[in-house]
Amino acid sequence: MYAIVDISGKQFRVEKGQELKVPYSGGDSGTNVLYDRVLLVGEEADTHIGQPVVAGAQVDATILSHGREKKIIVFKFKRRKGYQKKRGHRQDFTLLRINDIKLGQPAKTAKAPAKAKVEKAAPKQAAPPKKAPADNEKDG
Repeated sequence: MYAIVDISGKQFRVEKGQELKVPYSGGDSGTNVLYDRVLLVGEEADTHIGQPVVAGAQVDATILSHGREKKIIVFKFKRRKGYQKKRGHRQDFTLLRINDIKLGQPAKTAKAPAKAKVEKAAPKQAAPPKKAPADNEKDG
């Protein structure tokens, strides 16, 4: 079974037992987290597609550690102007292990009581508009 889950605005394809790096999210190492923005759940013969999320589906994960990615060099320049800037950047990440993918049944929502129909009185008919005399009509 696999799922596509939205974690911190990015979509990941996850399976049970998989370890993956996601954008940094707070929390201590060893704590369990539940992600309920599951966009798709695929099984061997059955696929559940959410609109936008699958109702009742959850992905259970454990935070293994936090870290920083390799340094990315950001080099800005403008040719023939002598302008150069060199900056480095390291992105923080969280390492997760997927424990389980749960496909729950959609929650039954209570029906709202039917609204009583209020019949509106028929609108009063207005008097027909008066015909104004035309300027080009000749009397007589």
